[in-house]
Amino acid sequence: MARRDLIALSRTMSHALRHEPWLYELELDAEGWTPVEALLAALRAERNDWADLAASDFAEVIRTSAKRRFDLEGGRIRALYGHSVPGKLERTASTPPERLYHGTSPDALDAIRRAGLQPMRRQYVHLSNTRADALEVGRRKHREPVILLVNAAEAAKNGVAFYAGNDKVWLADRVPWQFIAIDG
Repeated sequence: MARRDLIALSRTMSHALRHEPWLYELELDAEGWTPVEALLAALRAERNDWADLAASDFAEVIRTSAKRRFDLEGGRIRALYGHSVPGKLERTASTPPERLYHGTSPDALDAIRRAGLQPMRRQYVHLSNTRADALEVGRRKHREPVILLVNAAEAAKNGVAFYAGNDKVWLADRVPWQFIAIDG
């Protein structure tokens, strides 16, 4: 499969597994898993050039992606984070690193000061391991984003639950302002 096709496949997989599984007639379990065969059948029906789609194509999307977005194991597949489906996927809380980062638009800063970081249209707040990753994410929202430093260790000690998303992303239900500072 060509690189261009892997990008289209990854986007469609994300849509199916993160946002509107019902459009693809997929059932996600409490942790977001669905059978590989169900996703294959749905995507084969989606486009003629995907008629011969195989599980190895999903594995190739995962292997070549700059960000780990999917898990594939035991005949099942799921998106790791970014879900906007109704009903919260179950996660197991993990001990976060001491600091995490969040890139956002300057326009959102007043609301964040009032209510902390909220998941908005997603199930969880997305946090980055590095300032550079947060800057990259923030630039999707504004040309000159604000980078927030989250004192994750202190927040966790005070009851804020954190969940490992992948090697670049951590998740939280919400993060109160008292654990946040403007970085830089």
